[in-house]
Amino acid sequence: MRYPVVIHKDSNSDYGVTVPDVSGCFSAGETLDEALQEVTEAIECHLEGLLMDGESIPVPHSIEHYQNDPDYTGGTWAIVTIDLAKLSGKTTRVNITLPERVLNLMDKYAAENGETRSGLIAQAALEYIAAHENA
Repeated sequence: MRYPVVIHKDSNSDYGVTVPDVSGCFSAGETLDEALQEVTEAIECHLEGLLMDGESIPVPHSIEHYQNDPDYTGGTWAIVTIDLAKLSGKTTRVNITLPERVLNLMDKYAAENGETRSGLIAQAALEYIAAHENA
């Protein structure tokens, strides 16, 4: 999943990072690179906790969804990619059948977005379920 994050930097402080789609998830770092690395770990830990508690994983919104929110004014936006296949500790191998064209499209998209096939399938399934639960 690709979560938008907003980075703030006040003078004489580290970079602070907030994850609007994951309530209560934030991080910091001395450099931008460190801040983004730390927030990736923070998101993974937060999502892992949600899964362990039997809660659903929040579906990310676009950056545009949050850009006019006064809480994020003056921040710099970035995207952090989380591989859902790495979460929840236990994974189960499944055998599925897909048209080759669909599989090729999935693999191309996953590669272009720094994801894995399994992570993409997990993300798509979670987004589909979330969209239909709220319908």
